[in-house]
Amino acid sequence: MIRKNQRFLTQLYVLADFAFIQISFFMAWWIKFESGWILYEKPLPVEIYAFWSIIYGAIAVFVGILISFYSPKRKKRFADELLKLFQVHFTSLVVLLSLMFFVKQVDISRAYLAFYMTFNLLFIMFYRYFLKRSLKQLRKKGFNKQFVLILGAGSLGQKFYENLRQYPELGYEIVGFLDDHREWTLEEKAKFKPILGAVDQLESILETKLIDEVVLALPLTAHSRYARIITICEKVGVRTLIIPDFFDFLPARPYFDNFAGMPMINVRDIPLDLAGNRIVKRFFDIVFSVFAILITSPLMLLITIGVKLTSKGPVIFKQERVGLNRRKFQMYKFRSMRLLSEKMANTEWTTENDPRRTKFGTFLRKTSLDELPQFFNVLAGHMSVVGPRPERPYFVDQFREEVPKYMVKHHVRPGITGYAQAHGLRGDTSIEERIEHDIFYIENWSILMDIKIILKTVVNGFINKNAY
Repeated sequence: MIRKNQRFLTQLYVLADFAFIQISFFMAWWIKFESGWILYEKPLPVEIYAFWSIIYGAIAVFVGILISFYSPKRKKRFADELLKLFQVHFTSLVVLLSLMFFVKQVDISRAYLAFYMTFNLLFIMFYRYFLKRSLKQLRKKGFNKQFVLILGAGSLGQKFYENLRQYPELGYEIVGFLDDHREWTLEEKAKFKPILGAVDQLESILETKLIDEVVLALPLTAHSRYARIITICEKVGVRTLIIPDFFDFLPARPYFDNFAGMPMINVRDIPLDLAGNRIVKRFFDIVFSVFAILITSPLMLLITIGVKLTSKGPVIFKQERVGLNRRKFQMYKFRSMRLLSEKMANTEWTTENDPRRTKFGTFLRKTSLDELPQFFNVLAGHMSVVGPRPERPYFVDQFREEVPKYMVKHHVRPGITGYAQAHGLRGDTSIEERIEHDIFYIENWSILMDIKIILKTVVNGFINKNAY
């Protein structure tokens, strides 16, 4: 049975990382010098390579401790862990090469180092993913639980309780609530854990019950009581978390900044605001788009012929859309409708059995093949492979007044496919639901998330019953 003490898992991660680094050494050594697959000159003694591998393992563990790579991961996403994995090993490699240069150990094979680092990243990534998945399954079965007490049984505390129940893999169990004024109705008693007493009874509750974390879900009017509550929790050694009463205004993963010496919450922290993330995403977009254009070029040629043979007019339909930072651009599609006036094309919504469509155009829209020219929009920098779908200016002006947070989607480049589309929200579906998915994507972006969305789009197929 897994121990509840987090130190055990931390020690396990440290030992496992160090062990896999040494396994990587044996694999890299064998491939480079023993397998016969690669020509090489006489290598340095294996003991020298083993010595530097041990040094590298110690450096990697030390760097990992410094950047909190071994901190509790119960609440963290695997994408965040993956990013830190690359940070740890890039930093450690720089330190290792600096040490080797300082002691004039410059004869280590560069091919060996390439294999060594590749195996380090792959082995540690896969074992951590497997361990994370295994721990989630064990927590679902009731192992390795953490016990939570909620202060406040109002709407805020109830919402947190209901949300937490949707994630059994996190392994949290609500012990109950503390509240000064509420008492459960019969219906609420069947739905929620009991109210154990008033907030002033916190100290005695912590002494008599096993509690790992206390969540403050109190209204703003209770702000003056926070200092005493936190002092009691820290005296007992229990972690304290605060849900702000204005949480509806905050992003899914709020970012704390320091401004004029005071901590502040950044209301809209976007990962793609960081230059490094933008470079990674742009590089991925260019590589993926070039590959997609090369693969689909025979298909695009056939579609071009089909459009020409079935209707009069240009093959490519250009339409103004709103993109990054509310800038307008011309989005490309294979033409699927008869020639229309500019006003009709820009202000009318496509409907089921729309008489404006050609027969071949209906097939293109149903299969999403009309979207293929947008890979050229990606190369031009107007769009991304993955992102919120762009809309026409006429509808943007309409939705910005009707749908809360609609304009947040323009903080990033629009995409050919997106988080909303991968979850079936295409065509004639709820704009509000799409925006919720778009904002979740914007606030939680990672390159791994982009790859998952692309794979989900491919697996689910391109045929869409809502595409008219």
